[in-house]
Amino acid sequence: MICSYCGTEGLEDSCSFCGASSNIKRPKLKEFVVLEDVEKPFNELACFHTYDLLVLLRLVRKERTKAYDLMLTLKKAGKSPQIDQVMVNYSEEQYGLYTKRMKVIEGILIDRMGYRPQRVDDKLLAKLAERLRKE
Repeated sequence: MICSYCGTEGLEDSCSFCGASSNIKRPKLKEFVVLEDVEKPFNELACFHTYDLLVLLRLVRKERTKAYDLMLTLKKAGKSPQIDQVMVNYSEEQYGLYTKRMKVIEGILIDRMGYRPQRVDDKLLAKLAERLRKE
């Protein structure tokens, strides 16, 4: 086996040169990422490629914004007889869940990149995709 980090041959449990474990799985780029991926446990999310995490972060932030807008709308209309407290509580719960999921992804990205991206726009993703194509 060949070490995926330094290229040393004859690998068994760990590399004799750099010490990397032979059973470490490096993140691979997925064909597509969907919002439901955010519900995966931390260990699975940590195996996502950085590009995929950025796309997922973008999706989660978008849904979080929608949940926040819905929560505000329901709170304003909360005195209306058609809006019951159950709907308001549900919207608050959804906003809280998306916030926590967003923080998990941001935490993984901070570990990898050293910072939390303020914006994940098309320009950032295009630059990263171009770098990945070159390598």
